[in-house]
Amino acid sequence: MDTVTPMNVIVDNIIDMNDYFADVATGEGLAPLLVLAGTILIVVALGVFGILTLGAIGSLFSSSSS
Repeated sequence: MDTVTPMNVIVDNIIDMNDYFADVATGEGLAPLLVLAGTILIVVALGVFGILTLGAIGSLFSSSSS
């Protein structure tokens, strides 16, 4: 079971990362606004590329008449 140890390290790093982001998001100054702006940018980018990907997959299964 050599795969258990690296997986535990990855899970521990994700938990620590959440703590660090929570500290920044509740910080002082413009830090919470920067975290919010970054989140909005990521969500919009994921939405746009998700729609484009679904359109590309849909075009694979649709027949074109030209």
